[in-house]
Amino acid sequence: MLIAAAVCPCPPLLVPEVAAGAAPELDGLRAACAEAVRALAAARPECLIVVGPAERAGRGPHAQGASGSFRGFGVELDVRLAAPAADGASGGDDAAGRSPSPPPSLPLSLAVAAWLLEHAGWDPAVPVEGLGVGEPLAAERCIEVGRELAGRAERIALLVMGDGTACRTLKAPGYLDERAAPFDAEVARALAAADTGALAALDEELAYELKAAGRAPLQVLAGAAEGAPLKGELRYDEAPYGVGYFVASWSS
Repeated sequence: MLIAAAVCPCPPLLVPEVAAGAAPELDGLRAACAEAVRALAAARPECLIVVGPAERAGRGPHAQGASGSFRGFGVELDVRLAAPAADGASGGDDAAGRSPSPPPSLPLSLAVAAWLLEHAGWDPAVPVEGLGVGEPLAAERCIEVGRELAGRAERIALLVMGDGTACRTLKAPGYLDERAAPFDAEVARALAAADTGALAALDEELAYELKAAGRAPLQVLAGAAEGAPLKGELRYDEAPYGVGYFVASWSS
């Protein structure tokens, strides 16, 4: 049963090393994400499942300790999904006696989640696993996946990674689309109210047109939270760089 959930955006700029000189611009967002992750920990789940959008290669389950990287952004920064710092991968030691990290497998959204968990001080004794969800996954299947996740233990928590629309301003990645603000406003309202029906009803085609990368993960959340007595709290709702970012907590 789902006992708690958090929703956070997943732009690489959330990681200060990637944002570099622009890092202070998202300090408020980082703080909201950290508080949401700490609220998950306070719920004392048996297991945390991190759900985020993924390209084809990153879809499916990812085990605790799976590796991700931000090297594609010119930053020598690797992360691992909620693994103890001393936990090394198999395959022998390097010349300095350190165990090498496994090849990166996490999709970018889950790599950002791994960074968040590390910097929020997630207890590595609480099992964590990841699930990469493809954008084309139909709403009905997303909801089924959520139900399956919620049924895996008595106390499940979800960390849902995903952005809103990318069409909020002229300089947004998807340029300005007047439909973007109302779409994001409905998502924000649903997150504040823990309204699973509204998330389940998000228009798949419109979300695709507006480049709303969080649609499928949010609908996984809708399925997982069906029937759960959860209340919502919207911690952040802004559109820096023309992209809708939300941070929310759902708890009993």
